[in-house]
Amino acid sequence: MPHSVSLINTIAAGLGLALVFGFLAVRLRLPALVGYLLAGVIIGPFTPGFVADAGIAAQLAEIGVMLLMFGVGLHFSLDDLLAVRKIALPGALAQIAVATLLGGALALWWDWSWGEALVFGLALSVASTVVLLRALESLGILDSFTGRIAVGWLVVEDLAMVLVLVLMPPLAGALGGHAADAAGSADPLWQTLGLTLLQVGGFVALMLVVGRRAFPWILWQVTRTGSRELFTLCVIAAAVSIAFASAALFGVSFALGAFFAGMVMRESEFSHRAAQESLPLRDAFAVLFFVSVGMLFDPSVLIERPLQVLAVVGVIVLGKSLAACALVLAFRYPLGTALTVSASLAQIGEFSFILAGLGVSLGVLPVEGQSLILAGALISIATNPLWFSLITPLQKWLHARLPVARGLESRDHPLAELPTTTEARYLSRQVVLVGYGRVGRRIAAELEANDIPYVVAEQNRELVEKLREAGVAAVWGDAADPAVLIQAHIARARVLVVATPDALNVRQMMETAHTLNPGIETVIRSHNEDEAQLLTQQTAATVFLGEQELAQAMARDVVRRAVAAA
Repeated sequence: MPHSVSLINTIAAGLGLALVFGFLAVRLRLPALVGYLLAGVIIGPFTPGFVADAGIAAQLAEIGVMLLMFGVGLHFSLDDLLAVRKIALPGALAQIAVATLLGGALALWWDWSWGEALVFGLALSVASTVVLLRALESLGILDSFTGRIAVGWLVVEDLAMVLVLVLMPPLAGALGGHAADAAGSADPLWQTLGLTLLQVGGFVALMLVVGRRAFPWILWQVTRTGSRELFTLCVIAAAVSIAFASAALFGVSFALGAFFAGMVMRESEFSHRAAQESLPLRDAFAVLFFVSVGMLFDPSVLIERPLQVLAVVGVIVLGKSLAACALVLAFRYPLGTALTVSASLAQIGEFSFILAGLGVSLGVLPVEGQSLILAGALISIATNPLWFSLITPLQKWLHARLPVARGLESRDHPLAELPTTTEARYLSRQVVLVGYGRVGRRIAAELEANDIPYVVAEQNRELVEKLREAGVAAVWGDAADPAVLIQAHIARARVLVVATPDALNVRQMMETAHTLNPGIETVIRSHNEDEAQLLTQQTAATVFLGEQELAQAMARDVVRRAVAAA
């Protein structure tokens, strides 16, 4: 052909093989991400056969990074993070420090420089938000308190890594590499660092002050045209343009610019639609990003350095997980929460790839380090579903054999039991309300309005503290643990209401309630029609399905209006 088609070849080969290997990975009950990475390995320069254009793949990957970070910012909820800040913030920072020390110690043992060891350790310390969200969604616990802790933990890690990406270029010289801008490399370190922080601060201030008002207004003006194409174009253009402008004008990374683009877009009332409209393009370029990462992986590292690969996997799967488990338990949360958070962190993903690529380009990470990080990512992501499947059996095994494990579920904490001053009306013929989220607090308001006594069982310790201060009878803990329902006096209650979206433990709650109080009435919330039918058959409870109740309420209102109009 008279012109180059390397762009088409790269996209066609990347997406085509990603589809095939992603499909095979899902059929093998592995994350599709494993298939995308393998597709990149196949078309990479380290395997025989067709080799895609690495330069074009890298540019496509940059767009993928922008859209990935735009999606993270679009879904970033400061309120959700603040709800779990007391465990997510210190826990994530402490876990990053432990994992960085473990990874850095390995690198120093291999005679790497201290700068290379630091970057290598940081790359092993951050888990994949994409992998975590999909795992929690498949388990049905994304909206549970434990799920919010895990997501909040990952958000803190992501924010920390964004800061690392911002600071790495000006610090590259001090870390033993070469500065991103050779012309400015002769400036003192404090001056370079101060200038970088000043540029980042200026960009953040501009986005928060101007962007939060300007971009939602622009989105509203485009929405008024009624054109779906223009709306989608506006969302994508904002993501890519802000990311590019942030790099060109303020010298910050594409990742940070795209993240703040998503954050300011979230201020618009059309943020949910923006997320939906941009999702297909984000997914497509995210696939190309993971394919391009796979192209950088040299499979020979598995044969030439098997012990090093095993050590890296050990830091990711065991070191990080054990550190996270110990930290969650140190904050006096149940063993089940600690195990779930540990499984969530037993992998690395997109930020590790971005950090490794930047480290190699700045000369602060050897190429073999990038291959080891990619090998650790492939293995940890592939095995991550296994660790989630072992949570319940491991928890039961620990309970059966270790008295200390049972003690971890029923901590001696003032909030774990009702105060001795609780009025008698809350101890008999009361309603036990499990969960005080968006649904639970509305149910509580109705009970309060009708002067019906109730006791709240909630896993969010800070929320229980606020309820106690407001004079509400509340106990802290996972209601799947019989001790929590016992403390809520389930044996003498008249109704059990499960308003939490945690569908996994509903049956255990029901079993405990009916064992201690055979005549108790039970009301359950559900989001899935099949799950609702199964719960109705197995538990003889009254199950409310969200979509069904909404449809019935809307239908009643439509009928009322139609009859009135006639």
